[in-house]
Amino acid sequence: MKRIFSALLCLLSPILLLTGCGGASSGGTYQQISQEEAKEMMDTEEVIILDVREQSEYDGGHIPGAVLLPVGTIDEDTAASVIPEKDSTVLVYCRSGNRSKTASAALAELGYTGIYEFGGINTWPYETEQ
Repeated sequence: MKRIFSALLCLLSPILLLTGCGGASSGGTYQQISQEEAKEMMDTEEVIILDVREQSEYDGGHIPGAVLLPVGTIDEDTAASVIPEKDSTVLVYCRSGNRSKTASAALAELGYTGIYEFGGINTWPYETEQ
């Protein structure tokens, strides 16, 4: 019995390691970070800030430098138009954090590897612009 368990564990270990933490349940994954971590990355790294709300929400106020890609429009072509490199660092947000998780999972499924989801603008304590 001990040998069977050990053999099973050996077979499943790579699968367990690959699924780990992250957002997408299949395909690629993304990382969830705090708003403080996102702000630090914005200030110190070259990042794409991705707002996945609707146009009217974006027009009402967004994080400076953010580009709009509504979650319902994400596909291979629309993603490539705002994120040309699949290994770009992309910080994803929405209003409250639900759509950003969906969008992050979709981008990971499309093969993007540097996706960081940081919730919603309704709790963003830093600067916004219209």
